[in-house]
Amino acid sequence: MNIEIERKYRVTDTSYRAQATRCTYYKQGYLSAAPAATVRIRIAGDQAFITIKGTTTGCSRQEYEYPIPVADATRMLDSLCQSGLIEKRRYLYPYAGHTWEIDEFMGDNEGLIVAEVELQSESEAVQLPPFIGREVTGDPRYYNSCLAQNPYKNWDEKE
Repeated sequence: MNIEIERKYRVTDTSYRAQATRCTYYKQGYLSAAPAATVRIRIAGDQAFITIKGTTTGCSRQEYEYPIPVADATRMLDSLCQSGLIEKRRYLYPYAGHTWEIDEFMGDNEGLIVAEVELQSESEAVQLPPFIGREVTGDPRYYNSCLAQNPYKNWDEKE
């Protein structure tokens, strides 16, 4: 079984850009955003994927991801996905033995920057980079599937 274990945080500044090892444009949408299982179509740079994710428990959930042709992903994003596509730039930032993924959201989620780190276990200790703010692991507002339906621009309370 494929298990994704990750913690997610708000980002306080853009200092990570200076040491990021890569920046990739992402566009993604959801065929299904049901609580029991989300089905995502994603174009990441020049690659595309279909991903199925299960319900989150703590900071873990089942995840299955498979490559698909970019042309197919483009058609699915244009015609099959629910409204509310996610666009973001993802920076990779190596720090203290982990690779952090920092997402700068665009479009209706402009202004939101979130960092996540994948772990080997839920109890694994992780050293936080200096730009990390409040932890938002488990807060459904920060799930990309939720941001597609209720974008950051509509939030009553912005941090």
